[in-house]
Amino acid sequence: MAQTGVRVDPYTNFNFLVELDGIAQASFMECTGIESVTEVIENRQGGQNTTVLKAPGKTTYSDLTLKWGLTDSTELWEWRQAIVEGRVLRKNGSIVVYDLANKREVVRWNFVNAWPTKWEGPAFHATGHETAVETLVLVHEGITRAV
Repeated sequence: MAQTGVRVDPYTNFNFLVELDGIAQASFMECTGIESVTEVIENRQGGQNTTVLKAPGKTTYSDLTLKWGLTDSTELWEWRQAIVEGRVLRKNGSIVVYDLANKREVVRWNFVNAWPTKWEGPAFHATGHETAVETLVLVHEGITRAV
């Protein structure tokens, strides 16, 4: 708990790392989809015509989308190809946020049983100067905040 009168700044969104079991991929430029949603079950009770009772239903987790600059690394491509060939290789992983000095881990989300459901190659333009970007979409079975 922060002390009263002490300024607490929010963390930046650019100082992060994605860890995947057994994959030594370079840093990602973008990671989106850190989300869980619990459905709402509405019940009307007899005699209470003005109110609907709401209870939590099942929880689902959004797909994680990872983007990185094209390199000669093939680890993520090979993982996706294993899925295409019918070999489901599930991996656990983490999304880790570091402080501005890049010395201290400040937030960590752990996800479980992930596998790549989609790969997208870079878009090429003869007059472009941008980094060629690959995209991988991961499905998983749950995410928890560890730090």
